[in-house]
Amino acid sequence: MDFAYSIAGLLVGILVGLTGVGGGSLMAPLLILMFGFSPATAIGTDLWFAAITKTVGSVVHRHVGSPNWKIVGRLALGSVPAAIVTILWLQFAHGGELKADLLKSVLGVALILTAVLTPLKTYMKEPLRSLRRSLGPGMRRHQLIATVVGGAVIGSVVTLTSVGAGALVAVLLMLLYPLRLDTKSLVGTDIVHAVPLALVAAIGHFWLGNVNWVLLGTLLIGSIPGIIIGSLLAGRINENLVRWALAIMLAVSGTKMLLS
Repeated sequence: MDFAYSIAGLLVGILVGLTGVGGGSLMAPLLILMFGFSPATAIGTDLWFAAITKTVGSVVHRHVGSPNWKIVGRLALGSVPAAIVTILWLQFAHGGELKADLLKSVLGVALILTAVLTPLKTYMKEPLRSLRRSLGPGMRRHQLIATVVGGAVIGSVVTLTSVGAGALVAVLLMLLYPLRLDTKSLVGTDIVHAVPLALVAAIGHFWLGNVNWVLLGTLLIGSIPGIIIGSLLAGRINENLVRWALAIMLAVSGTKMLLS
C-alpha cells in the first residue's frame, strides 16, 4: 500500500507541474475515496503535500523566469490572512475540524466547480483579452482590490478543503490579467502563490492535529520527481487533453464525494 501512495504522489505531482492544478483537487479525494482516510486527515496531510510539492515546482518555474512576483504578492495579501482566520474559526467554533459529512459535501462542491473551470480556461483567454482591451487603462485601478479580495476567498476555500489553489487562482488571474500573463507566467504565478498559502494552511492543520506524517513522507517520494517532470514539460505538450482528462476525474470524484 505504501508503494501505491508513492505512485499516486508521482501522478499528481506531474499534473501539478503541467497545469498548476491537481494537488488538493486530486490528492484529497484519492486519500478519502481510494485509501479510506478521514476527510480531516486527508485535507491536513494534503496541504503539507501541496506546500512541499509546489515549493519544488516553484523553484523550477522561478528558474525559467515565469512567475509574476507583484501578482503573487497581491494574491498572498488576501489569501494568507484569510487562511489564518479560517484556521482560528475551525479551532474555536468547530473544535479543530468540520463534521466528516459536511467536509465531504464542501469538498465535493469545490471539486465539481474546479472540474467545470479547468477545461474552460483555454477557451476564456481570447474573449477575456478582448474585454480587457475594451475596458482600457481604467481597469488597473480595480485590479489590486479585486486580486486581494479574490485571494482571500480562495484562501478560505483552500484551508477548508485543500482544493482551489490551482484552478480557482488560474481563473481569477485570467479574469484580471488576461493581457499581462501568458500561459507559462500564469502557471508559474499560480504555483508560486500556492506555496505560502498551502504552507500557512498546513501549519494550521498541524496545530489542529489533522496531519499523518508517515503518509505524507510516502506521497512525497513520488510527488517531488513528478512535479519536476511536469514543470519542465509545461507548455511543451497538448495541455487541452490533460485538462479535459483532469476535469473528468475531478467531476467523478466530486460526485462520489457528495453521494458518499
